[in-house]
Amino acid sequence: MAPQRKRGTVSPTLLAFGRRFRRLREAKGWTQDALARRANDGQGVTPQYIGAVENGRTRCTREFAEAMDHHLDANGELLYLYDDLVKDATFPTWFDWHTVEPEADMLQSYQPLLIHGLLQTPAYASALLKGDKEAVEARINRQSVLTRESPPPPDFSVLQDEVSLNRLTGSPEIMKEQLEHVIYLAEQGVVTLQVLPSRGEHLGNLGSFTLATMPDRSEIAYADMVVRGVTLTDSEDIAAVSRALISVRSRALSVDQSIELIRKVVQEKWT
Repeated sequence: MAPQRKRGTVSPTLLAFGRRFRRLREAKGWTQDALARRANDGQGVTPQYIGAVENGRTRCTREFAEAMDHHLDANGELLYLYDDLVKDATFPTWFDWHTVEPEADMLQSYQPLLIHGLLQTPAYASALLKGDKEAVEARINRQSVLTRESPPPPDFSVLQDEVSLNRLTGSPEIMKEQLEHVIYLAEQGVVTLQVLPSRGEHLGNLGSFTLATMPDRSEIAYADMVVRGVTLTDSEDIAAVSRALISVRSRALSVDQSIELIRKVVQEKWT
């Protein structure tokens, strides 16, 4: 029987790679132990590691994928799958939202404490991610969805709480650069940005969330929690996120007022 996985703890891209890897192994009639013995040429490949890759619990290296492709006579298939599914899986294994963003027609988000990830500068992201270069690069690479030519970028709107503008992240210089970047993106029409004055009487006061509308008009939501973020598809969950968006947006400043407020914060607090 396949091991039980907790919902939301396994990346679907790593799981897809692992499933194909397992099918290729089973087509050879080999157990995980047998494959480990054949592959163990000083690389320290163990049956446990092979099992973790197959179950999507860990991301392997490209060297491992290349070695497995050779042993399983996959003719480059595992390398293609690695580049498509694993290479950009620098995100935590539970974070599958980066596979939703590129497919969405519309993204609507509320951010109470931090600048939205798609709007972050490298320096701001680095401060949040404690200098993890791979994690920063992965986050910044996500932003290409907003500037691509084909297919057109999703309609992107962010309700940014005023708290996030005044909350020191990194240094005053980083905050100044970050908020000026947000102003630039808003003025360029990359994002429809509205600032929510710092009050708590709304349904968004429990955490950040994003609602994605897909090409078939179905909706998927993402909400942050203390331990991890959760991707939501249940209709009741989607309805709750939609209500929270309406509640927050009803209290937000207009786009022009929001940009002027951000400029004021830059000048008075971060310059």
